[in-house]
Amino acid sequence: MTTTQLALSEPLYGASFPQAVSRFFRKYATFSGRASRSEYWWWVLANVLVAVAFNLVGSLTDPQWTSRPIDVFSPFASGGAFALASPVGAAFLIYATAILIPALALTWRRLHDTDRSGAWFFIVFVPIVGAIVLLVFTLLSARPAGARFDE
Repeated sequence: MTTTQLALSEPLYGASFPQAVSRFFRKYATFSGRASRSEYWWWVLANVLVAVAFNLVGSLTDPQWTSRPIDVFSPFASGGAFALASPVGAAFLIYATAILIPALALTWRRLHDTDRSGAWFFIVFVPIVGAIVLLVFTLLSARPAGARFDE
């Protein structure tokens, strides 16, 4: 059986969970190129699972954890900053810092796949509406014109 190696700058449509996670780290700070929906959403699932694991470990090791768990989408909201003071919270902070740039790069490439500039990411800073718009953009299917963002 012959397999062809897809260039990292090209989106991997129909990516599996392990492929998506592997490509996330292999393209650590690559803002050029495109990312398919499967690459993007498998990574989102992986990130949620990591946050759930941190919360599970935190709740098992710190009796106060359940009153202040880490929220994967907003770790500093609703008292989450206090959870970051624990060893598990500190580990989560290190993890979140380590994936900040690659997560931004992945979102940037996902926007490219929908034929939008990655700068559309900044719409997330518009309260409420911005996050919804970005969510919709990441859910949209690929557009062939997005190939203009390939290297």
